[in-house]
Amino acid sequence: MYQYTEFDKQFVRSRAAQYRDQLERNLAGKLADDEFRPLRLQNGWYIQRYAPMLRVAVPYGEISSAQLRVLATIARDYDQPDAALLRDAQLKQLSLGEVPVPGGTPVATHLKYGYGHFTTRTNVQFNWIPLARSAEVMELLASVHMHGIQTSGNCIRNITSDELAGIAPDEVADPRPFCEILRQWSTLHPEFSFLPRKFKIAINGAREDRAALGWYDIGAQLVRNAAGELGFRVQVGGGMGRTPIIGSVVREFLPWDQLLNYVTAVIRVYNRYGRRDNVWKARIKILVKAEGQRYIDQVEEEFRNIVDIDGAPHTITQAEFDRVAASFVAPSLQRSRTAAQQQVHAIVRADAEADPAYGRWLQRNVAPHRNPELRAVTLSFKRLGQAPGDADASQLEAAAELAERFSAGEARVTHHQNLLLPWVHQDDLPELWAAARKAGLARANIGLLTDMIACPGGDFCSLANARSIPIAEAITQRYQDLDEEWDIGEIDLNISGCINSCGHHHSGHIGILGVDKDGKEWYQVTLGGADGSHLSGTATPGKVVGPSFSAAEVPEVIEAVLDTYRRQRVSVDGRSETFIATFKRVGIEPFKAAANAARFTEKEVA
Repeated sequence: MYQYTEFDKQFVRSRAAQYRDQLERNLAGKLADDEFRPLRLQNGWYIQRYAPMLRVAVPYGEISSAQLRVLATIARDYDQPDAALLRDAQLKQLSLGEVPVPGGTPVATHLKYGYGHFTTRTNVQFNWIPLARSAEVMELLASVHMHGIQTSGNCIRNITSDELAGIAPDEVADPRPFCEILRQWSTLHPEFSFLPRKFKIAINGAREDRAALGWYDIGAQLVRNAAGELGFRVQVGGGMGRTPIIGSVVREFLPWDQLLNYVTAVIRVYNRYGRRDNVWKARIKILVKAEGQRYIDQVEEEFRNIVDIDGAPHTITQAEFDRVAASFVAPSLQRSRTAAQQQVHAIVRADAEADPAYGRWLQRNVAPHRNPELRAVTLSFKRLGQAPGDADASQLEAAAELAERFSAGEARVTHHQNLLLPWVHQDDLPELWAAARKAGLARANIGLLTDMIACPGGDFCSLANARSIPIAEAITQRYQDLDEEWDIGEIDLNISGCINSCGHHHSGHIGILGVDKDGKEWYQVTLGGADGSHLSGTATPGKVVGPSFSAAEVPEVIEAVLDTYRRQRVSVDGRSETFIATFKRVGIEPFKAAANAARFTEKEVA
């Protein structure tokens, strides 16, 4: 993973010290709340529904075991509300009531604390840290080169990529050096710190789009032209929210060394013409959709001016690329066992290979690696009684230990809110499985129904219209039979608590969106969305199946949709057709009819 320079380390420490000064002046009444607000937001500190929320940046998902241990310390020692705050929050939550699950146990909202939450953009969030202790937390993060810079505000946010970056067998080129160059260039960029709206960039280096490029403000795909030269296919103007739009291709081939110059042109034109009068129409996707070719022409003109008139000041030199790329050297994986360790290893391997659960885990949680001796292994943070993506202090420490023992001290936060170990020797898989199972992180559900994406929703977020966590829990509760999950097969189920789409419901094969209807929580269901991966196909927003459903109806609707799929699917080459393949073949109508038939009467809902 990236090896931080002395400049990086000093920069983050200085930022933490600056924040402490700002906080102390605010607490002393010398810096008004309105003046302090933009300063804390620039460091990732929000004030949410009940308490402060911290968003920690994890650039392109790479995280070390040392960083995981610090996150565990924050979860255990700082993510703790005081009694008065917790009591007030609980009273407010009780007024919302439980989510009834017909035929199952009602799911109550539990305001849990003492954990971190992995997000779809590979950040980590904490929901209960008292603001008065926030400077201590920033200093703890700085001790392992972490921070919250540009995880908020109308600026260039955390750069994301594929969790298999640098190790994927289908990789055209490693995207991580370009992600890091973009991170360094964009951090506190004076021209782009006050854009019309937040701005998100993703880079993918593999032939398969596992970074959901079409859904980003800028999505850059590494490609080679007919001459074998490396460059980028650039999409601009993707996004979710109220108006889901897939980004438009503005450049089929951009030489790699011109990435920063071209991104400057894209954002400069947006900064010049993007709307600032309406927050819902301020994203670049609205400008690109409204202006079409005129926007692209403006970008190309600006790019020519940057290159021809300004002298291409942001051209990435080979020397600079080599400097950054040198910080991504694959780890040295020294492997030796004593005779006693060999004996234990043989016993663990025999036990694992005799257990059908191990075989399932190999199929679902273990991915190929560019090094044939290695594998990439996903630790599942999706289980009953825990919100998708949540990790308490003990789980974070367990993940750190697994990373140290089996993955050269490195893990990756994934888009699906799990952790991936990128450097696992195939001979260590039985021992890793045994250790991960003991830690509760080895459920063989990666890519299946209960490996769902969900935002924190109305339990914590002040923007949310409805709760996501109880809905996720109700569906998870209903589908605890792993045999049934395997029969349903690969499927993306994504849940957002509001139209801001932090749960990426638009790109889910099944998407669930919380909406407000007369002050009550209701849920809109979409079908057929795609993120651009091989399973989903071309990125596309899902289609709404009809009017919204009550919380109690949602599990019934999901079951009806899945039952329809199982009736409609066919066998292809001896394998059952996937949900998304069946949906594309038969269309939405059978699913819509089944979903609407699952509605309750008004009496049943009441």
